[in-house]
Amino acid sequence: MLFPAKEYKIVVVGLDNAGKTTTLYKLHLGEVVTTHPTIGSNVEEVVYNNLRFELGHDELQQAVVLVFANKQDMKDAMTPAEITYTLSLHIIKNHDWHIHACCVLIGEDLYDGLRWIAQQVTGKAPS
Repeated sequence: MLFPAKEYKIVVVGLDNAGKTTTLYKLHLGEVVTTHPTIGSNVEEVVYNNLRFELGHDELQQAVVLVFANKQDMKDAMTPAEITYTLSLHIIKNHDWHIHACCVLIGEDLYDGLRWIAQQVTGKAPS
């Protein structure tokens, strides 16, 4: 690689037992690992399409917002539209945002969310 990967910071937030740590380690290690409730925070680095993401940092001034509607394999999972309404995402005007349905445990659509972030921060679709 002639040039180092550009770095971007991502914060993962959500309700208890929403799959935040599972998502973090699926992206970092490429597999689902057994996790325990997190006290404090986790910081990991993920490289995707020659972009380096530091997950867990708290600098949000120019953040794009991606909401993973995780656990879509569960029959009582909220739809992306329901989550958009519940979180009032439609009123966000100063950040680009996107809600993405996924199931982290089986890896379904997880990387499509990263692809959206990569496109937002670089201004071009990843190859």
